[in-house]
Amino acid sequence: MKSHAMNIHFDANSAQPIYLQIYQRFREAIAEGLLKPGDRVPSLRSLAAELNLARGTVETAYEMLVGEGYFLAQGQAGTVVAPFLGEHAGQLRRPDEMVPSPYQRSRNLSETPPALRMGLPALDAFPRKLWAKLGCQVLKSATAADMGYPSPLGLMSLRAALAAYLNVSRGIACKPSQVIITDGYRGSLDLICRAFLQTGDQVWMEDPGYPAAMKLMQAAGGAIVPVPVDQAGMVVNTGIAKAPQAKIAVVTPSHQSPLGVTMSLERRLALLEWAANKQSWIVEDDYDGEYRYASRPLPALKSLDVQDRVIYCGAISKVISPALRLAYLVIPESQIAHIESVCQIFQNGCPWATQATVAEFITQGRFSRHLKKMRTLYKQRREQFVQALQETFGKDIRIELQAGGMHLVVRFNKDYDDQYLARHLNEAGLAVHALSAWVMQYPCGQGLIMSFTNVHTLDYARELAQRMKQVVISSL
Repeated sequence: MKSHAMNIHFDANSAQPIYLQIYQRFREAIAEGLLKPGDRVPSLRSLAAELNLARGTVETAYEMLVGEGYFLAQGQAGTVVAPFLGEHAGQLRRPDEMVPSPYQRSRNLSETPPALRMGLPALDAFPRKLWAKLGCQVLKSATAADMGYPSPLGLMSLRAALAAYLNVSRGIACKPSQVIITDGYRGSLDLICRAFLQTGDQVWMEDPGYPAAMKLMQAAGGAIVPVPVDQAGMVVNTGIAKAPQAKIAVVTPSHQSPLGVTMSLERRLALLEWAANKQSWIVEDDYDGEYRYASRPLPALKSLDVQDRVIYCGAISKVISPALRLAYLVIPESQIAHIESVCQIFQNGCPWATQATVAEFITQGRFSRHLKKMRTLYKQRREQFVQALQETFGKDIRIELQAGGMHLVVRFNKDYDDQYLARHLNEAGLAVHALSAWVMQYPCGQGLIMSFTNVHTLDYARELAQRMKQVVISSL
């Protein structure tokens, strides 16, 4: 039986997710009689190829239609419009006449994050089907003990899985007892501050650097010491000259946030030597160190830490999904008892089911395969977005491509106020950041910081670039 021919149109610029647009087009076709009960619909693969979309996007729409009874999956025979709709198919309300269900309201299905928003992995590439399968397996195997309060340190199976993964992929030799699960990077920083920072302690922060980290450290009582960044990363000698007794240094050595440069080996060794001599702590934020496109991911700074002065911060959210709200720390072995006591007081623990599913995802080898897939995908999406920007803006911009990462820094060759531009671009729904807004003391020029991970096609990249140019022209 051949699939029923049908034209599916979607608006890539719409605030409504593409999968929801596809869902609604099929609902409309059924309500209008264009698709009749028993008609076969295109396969996931063929429709995704026809629309130039990720298969997961189409799969989400189909799962909603199957779940609500409009489609019937018949295995190898394909998917059809549910035969039992019968004569009532034409009486169905159109999607725009539907009253949103509480489920839809709670999920905000009509809202999707802007494509250029920082810190988001490719949402259309999330392995939904596999995740549902693993989640079901986890819940089916749950014991009475699993249903109790979660450990404030994290699920031991996940801690063990992460320790094994880090040893292979990031060169970090650690025990499961050194891995602490938190509810995100801010949760990790908060735990570090409670354990190691006293009011008035000096804290080195990269300048420019991640504003949220600076604000959190400052709110925790730290005296922020801006340290400049150049092409070799944080200028360690300047930090030593300004604040040799600093208690903590917060760094992003693998892919500096936001400039994207990599800290040189010479500076890494100098930073480790300073921390060992002063008994200070280095907080290594390895937020996207797995994503390197020109070569294999670099070993973490923690892998060089023979004096046990580095606290390593990793984020599961940026690799899989921020909805998981999971991150982790690797703490020095000498501090395990101290951190455990702090966790017992301040940590609630993360949801058991989420942790257990991630643990299965890692131990089954799915995590490594997902990372490999994402590296290939992000390299392609970065190339597409850079091509679109260069086609649209020509010699008016410079794009400083680094070896890896999940974002770009775009600089204009004309004297534009980047904060003024960012404000207008964000009013147009583009969600970019002004580079100068990430600076505390040491100017590094003006520019725009933006992600590319959710720019899924070259055509979409061109549309976004054109929207940016229109805003730039109209706002000047």
